[in-house]
Amino acid sequence: MCCKLAAALLLSATAQLATAAGVSNTVVPAAGKDRALGVLVWSPCSSAPSDLRMGPYLVRANKDCPVLGRSLPLVVFSRGQGGTRLGHHDTATALANAGFLVASFNHPGDTLADDSLTSEVAIFESRPADVSRVITHMLEQWKDRQLVDSQSIGAFGFSRGGYTVLALVGAEPSRTASAQRLCGSWRSFLIPICRKLGNDATTLKPHTDSRVRSIVAVDPLNLFGASSLTAVKVPVQLWASELGGDSVELEHTQLIQRWLPSPTEYHLARGAGHFVFLAPCPEKFRNEARRVCEDPSGVSRESLHESMNQAVVGFFTKTLRSGGK
Repeated sequence: MCCKLAAALLLSATAQLATAAGVSNTVVPAAGKDRALGVLVWSPCSSAPSDLRMGPYLVRANKDCPVLGRSLPLVVFSRGQGGTRLGHHDTATALANAGFLVASFNHPGDTLADDSLTSEVAIFESRPADVSRVITHMLEQWKDRQLVDSQSIGAFGFSRGGYTVLALVGAEPSRTASAQRLCGSWRSFLIPICRKLGNDATTLKPHTDSRVRSIVAVDPLNLFGASSLTAVKVPVQLWASELGGDSVELEHTQLIQRWLPSPTEYHLARGAGHFVFLAPCPEKFRNEARRVCEDPSGVSRESLHESMNQAVVGFFTKTLRSGGK
């Protein structure tokens, strides 16, 4: 009890001292067939906040700010198909301001710049392994590894990343259920990955990692069957969009909620589509990427993210600190 209280007090003190998020780069080195992973690390920072231009976004963070605090919880982000490691920068900075470390990276072969593996079934095995590699790097090789609490590790995932974090904590994908759910219409025969999911020789055995103590799954791609989630024992915060999109439907997420063996913290973005969970878009980027930037009338992405980021911070604070040990 005393250790839990001390850790909670330390996290609270760090959050109070942090006035901005720091952001820096690290690289998970290539190993064998595994490619190098470029990682953005978001961390508590005591410097005054500034506006940092990163890609199309203006991020409230300070570059290479010394990490503030000790025994810090770590949350690894897994983004969706074709996304980038900046797609959830506002959630990452919210966590950093609250005393967390966040590691955000691009899955090789499934990014905006490189989609060479997007239509390969193997991507659903390599994605969880990528997250695990990042965790190992942060604990064993990162320059400030001594500041990471190895017993307080979480994962956040959106879309394919939502599938990724669920698989990472023991959810077993079902090739048959996936093919039936995602590939039922005639249009699906034009999608290469549907044909591969329907192949009897296809197997899906993703990597799991017992170091992950809790997860946030946001509009996750549902590649699971009714018995796929029985091994998931960690706390889960689940988010769904009412209108869905990009192979994710509200019914798919509701099935995941129903199949999880323990009560799940569930949030529904009413009237919103799948991409509402990506960070709000700057005006110029909105004009260039209307598909992922524009929301239905009456939906405020900014307001949703304000409440969502508070809920995500609260969930990880509860599960990785006060309730995670």
